Amino acid sequence: MSGKLFIISGPSGAGKSSLCAKLLQACPNLQLSISCTTRAPRPGEKNGHEYHFLDISDFEIQKQNDDFLEWALVHDNYYGTRQADVEYLLQQGRDVLLEIDWQGAAQVGVKIPDAVRIFILPPSIEALKERLTQRGQDDATTIAKRVAAAQAEMEHADEAQYQIINDDFEQALNQLIHIIKNQ
Repeated sequence: MSGKLFIISGPSGAGKSSLCAKLLQACPNLQLSISCTTRAPRPGEKNGHEYHFLDISDFEIQKQNDDFLEWALVHDNYYGTRQADVEYLLQQGRDVLLEIDWQGAAQVGVKIPDAVRIFILPPSIEALKERLTQRGQDDATTIAKRVAAAQAEMEHADEAQYQIINDDFEQALNQLIHIIKNQ
């Protein structure tokens, strides 16, 4: 028995992490795959929980060894999903959730064509900028970079089978749960 792979992507500030957290509570057979990153942990993040925090040389070695199902350089940091981690969960019959950027989603889509891709969109660029500012995690320069990147990322929304506009959180969550439970 093998599980199903779900990929949630979208720009920073669209609400992916918040939606995924609630989705995991609503769907007990769904297991989040923990990605690797070279970025520094944010306040409250723990290694092995939100991410596997790696230094650049460790990430490069794993990349050269072809250990990643997908990887990308995003906002000056590497992010990647270890293939062995995902395969293990799928072989256990668990449904697996990847919360990754559009570049990683495209890579996984080539390697695992039956993966279900879902793209989370903000209601507008202005709303996205406001969310990023209210988060209080980044300075103005970083927020400007993320907003510019978001505009480019959103051009890839139609590469996913499903697009959800996260204007009303509960409505977006219900749409997400419906997609997951009906696959």
